Amino acid sequence: MRVLMITPEATPFAQTGGLGEVISALPAELAGLGVEVDVVMPKYRGISSDNYDIQKMDLTINVTLNAKKVSSGLWTYGDKRGVRYLFLDCEEYYDRENLYGTADADYEDNAERFVFLTRAAIELALLTNTHYDVFHSHDWQAALTPVYLRTLYAGEPLLQESSTVMTIHNLGYQGIFWHLDMPLVGVGWEFFTPKHMEFHGKLNFLKSGIVFSDQVNTVSQGYRNEILTPEFGFGLEGILQEKGSSLSGILNGVDYTVWNPEYDTHIAANYSSENLSGKARCKADLQKIAKVPELPHVPLIGMVSRLSSQKGIDILAGALPSLMELDLQVVVLGTGEARYKTIFSELAETYPGKTGIFLSYDYELAHKIFAGSDIILVPSRYEPCGLNQLYALKYGTVPIVRSTGGLTDTVEEFSSELDSGTGFQFAEQDPAALEATVLKAVDLFLNEPPTWKRLMMRGMKKDFSWKRSAQEYLQLYRRAVQQRLGALSGGPGELV
Repeated sequence: MRVLMITPEATPFAQTGGLGEVISALPAELAGLGVEVDVVMPKYRGISSDNYDIQKMDLTINVTLNAKKVSSGLWTYGDKRGVRYLFLDCEEYYDRENLYGTADADYEDNAERFVFLTRAAIELALLTNTHYDVFHSHDWQAALTPVYLRTLYAGEPLLQESSTVMTIHNLGYQGIFWHLDMPLVGVGWEFFTPKHMEFHGKLNFLKSGIVFSDQVNTVSQGYRNEILTPEFGFGLEGILQEKGSSLSGILNGVDYTVWNPEYDTHIAANYSSENLSGKARCKADLQKIAKVPELPHVPLIGMVSRLSSQKGIDILAGALPSLMELDLQVVVLGTGEARYKTIFSELAETYPGKTGIFLSYDYELAHKIFAGSDIILVPSRYEPCGLNQLYALKYGTVPIVRSTGGLTDTVEEFSSELDSGTGFQFAEQDPAALEATVLKAVDLFLNEPPTWKRLMMRGMKKDFSWKRSAQEYLQLYRRAVQQRLGALSGGPGELV
């Protein structure tokens, strides 16, 4: 099995969210199963030979976009785990300060930038005469690859038997552009229909990828079920329903070589479920960094998040005034929308000594928060999978999550009667529900330490490694290949 993954980001090279970490861990796990995996992505500013052991290849990829000729060099990085990363060196599109836009707006030429990514991925296969069994696209930025394979490149013998997989990491981001970008995309106007690429008079990259792919998946079974409904489908629920059994949910995993308190080099002390003593030192270290009193008996609540309404930041902001009246500490790390930055800046000024607010992205501090906190908040309005609750469980930090998507799939509600569960859930999207759940958790922490410790231990022993998920992706690839071969033989799966 040979797979080409097309992605806009991958850790450690470029990351804005969970997608980057997926493309760091999943390909390596697949390689361990015998899959040959190449990953193609943009060579953004910062991905240089000064920062990474990348090598320039003697290859140039040429693509014509609406009569404009665009060329790209190619760099490669051989992952020690057996994965090859390929970077498209096109300064015009990718040599910028940010990946997708500024703090104020997306880059105006994002359609062109990612049309190029998807076209170049296919040209790469042709240029190197490499047959890939599966072209695996991640999110809207890579979603046009399956479109091209079935339209512009439909006559290429090397690509005839290649199947396509589309992974939706977040349906809320679809890549919607004006209809006059169709000539840029380069496929015929006959595909600008509600059945294919058109979406309320505009061009929708993600919808296009869903329609043209052999198999589509998202990153948890719970989210897979939610996106079939109007509440979570963002207007694509009908298209997704039409995929039927070709739509699946595969839970993201955690790379425990990186996120594991037993080996983590970013935290003050290592610890495990067999020896928890180091966690107290991690808490004291985090309290010192946050400039709050180093008191072991005071509940320390952490949050690492993008500051956006999707992440339920408004829910937390509404609950904080009441919560801050309690004897507890809150540490928040994140960046995002200006209005939420203002709210948390004001919170820091109003409650000095009780809050540590860090309005940035800090990888090392994130590790310290997962290790040093007693509780982690994930109050998302919707969450395709979520990784923070998985990290928290491994670090013995009890998650409080809203019951949606992958959060429901991965956090088991605590039961005092059964002495079971791994965390706490709340359903309503309002501050009162979050506040009540925090009070429940804090009460358990303060008044039933033995029960709290057992709750921590159950979470730490859960296994959310990539091993099981990679096996499911391998099965997904096999279904996609069979579907493509069936389509070629006149069986089911042929695109209408």
